[in-house]
Amino acid sequence: MSPVTPTLDLERHLLDEFPFVIGLDEVGRGALAGPVTVGASILDRAVADGEVPEGLRDSKLVTEKRRPDVAERTAAWVLGTALGWATPGEVDERGILGALGLAATRAVAGLREQGFAVERAVHLLDGDRDYLSRVAREELGPLDVRTVVKGDRDRAVISAASIAAKVARDALMVDLHPGFEAYAWDRNKGYASAAHRSAIEAHGLTAHHRQSWAIAPAQPLF
Repeated sequence: MSPVTPTLDLERHLLDEFPFVIGLDEVGRGALAGPVTVGASILDRAVADGEVPEGLRDSKLVTEKRRPDVAERTAAWVLGTALGWATPGEVDERGILGALGLAATRAVAGLREQGFAVERAVHLLDGDRDYLSRVAREELGPLDVRTVVKGDRDRAVISAASIAAKVARDALMVDLHPGFEAYAWDRNKGYASAAHRSAIEAHGLTAHHRQSWAIAPAQPLF
């Protein structure tokens, strides 16, 4: 079965009411090391009346080799894209949903810094948990946020955000690899591969790990 091609049906419907639609998706939620990253992509009626870029899919359905090319073509298609990041320390301090809220707020703020009136947009957030509204209210004011289950698969604007975030975070983890070769971040991107877990057992956690997560070897009681 071929991967599902995302559509613009929902975006076109919403653009009857809003001047912009912003799609958001996260990467790195389940990783043991590295930041969480949220991509935010924005489109308007003119973009939505066109065609979805060739090869655009949920980033998990695009091979690592093809992602940069698809991301580049997608970035040229949308009006704009911004990324927000939350550090491992912020994951430890706020929990994963709180950190995702920070990253998502920073991504939307990035679009605002590009000149987009984000307060006039409807925000489509992949998944079933709205981690954006409460955090964003303090910095950006109230936003119209709607969760979309399987949005990264089915909705083109969320797929655009997904692939931008995935390419950027993967590149960061490759850049962090030198000096931490035992953890194999160039291959596992901070996720819980066997090599990564073995390295944690042998060498412990680094400053790039989420210290509050139960990933370190158990300490002896005596």
